[in-house]
Amino acid sequence: MVIERAYWIAWSQINGMGPILLRRLQKHFGTLATAWNASATDLLEVDGFGLLTADAVVTERRRLEPEQLLQQHEQENPRFWTPADRDYPRLLLETPDPPPLLYYRGVVEPQELTGFAPMVAIVGTRTPSEYGKRWTQRITTLLTQQGFTVVSGLAEGIDTEAHRSCLAARGRTIAVLGCGTDVIYPWSNRKLHQQIVQSGLILSEHPTGTKPDRIFFPRRNRIIAGLCRATLVMEAGEKSGGLITAHYANEYGREVYALPGSLDNPTAIGCLKLISKGAHPILEDELLEMLGMLPCLDTAPSAPAQTNIPLNLEPEWEQILQALASLSEAGEAVPFDRLVQVTSLPASTISSVLLQLEMEGLITQVPGMRYKRS
Repeated sequence: MVIERAYWIAWSQINGMGPILLRRLQKHFGTLATAWNASATDLLEVDGFGLLTADAVVTERRRLEPEQLLQQHEQENPRFWTPADRDYPRLLLETPDPPPLLYYRGVVEPQELTGFAPMVAIVGTRTPSEYGKRWTQRITTLLTQQGFTVVSGLAEGIDTEAHRSCLAARGRTIAVLGCGTDVIYPWSNRKLHQQIVQSGLILSEHPTGTKPDRIFFPRRNRIIAGLCRATLVMEAGEKSGGLITAHYANEYGREVYALPGSLDNPTAIGCLKLISKGAHPILEDELLEMLGMLPCLDTAPSAPAQTNIPLNLEPEWEQILQALASLSEAGEAVPFDRLVQVTSLPASTISSVLLQLEMEGLITQVPGMRYKRS
């Protein structure tokens, strides 16, 4: 996919070509390499392209040589992925606006990239109360001990508490930056930045040397949400960036949780509003179950998994039951998005079949859009 990789870089150099428009181009033409040679008339068939945009693209393409750009970019930024690369994070690729270029620094864990390792975002205000700090530390430690990778933004406040607590519990943490992966921001987190590089991962959609800019941070929050099956907002005021992350998570069909707080605390108002709009309240005793991480207690550890498939089923029913049987380990439930990946069936088809299988008593749904054989 070297050729397609070059065209992701080339297209991203053209003014106005954001992540959503690039995905539309790829979907319409099949590959960005094919789209590169499309005429202005052909480009007009893509949703989002007007006459001025199409003409501007044709003009700008003449000054770019994709393969030459690739060679130069790999020299300046040797560690990056494009959606054409096998290692590009699968869950992020399922979003409508994945970064055309995703730069990384640190220790890469393949299970995280494929979506097999459970990842959760923990975000919130830069000025948390002692209550917010205490519960961030407590919840982060709990999830880390259960094998979750903790994703946050390395900002002051809740982000810092989440990263530190995860590392203290000897877990994996990923920091998504609004600057280059080699740029330390804020400076007060320089030691934490280095610790994450040594045992975790730093991600950014900006190339090496890019300085932080306030316009970068709201957009980086979509990456935090896109990488994870769930987002936890620990404490947030009415204008907190954590609410932006929650918004993206909701748009992507991921679970959103919020820590209940006091009406007297301004940094709790954002969380209370999230809960009023349908976010799950974070309750320590129920959180792991809600995230689908508790093992099936009625399955003996030594008992073999039941993989027999009933006869005379519709092909889609059989395919989904086979996928559940092969993916399920020790009775644990399988996430909906994992079924989409494995079966390659449309999400709408899978949703319909799952409902019918549940009505027939063949499967059971658990919180967090996870499913297991009955």
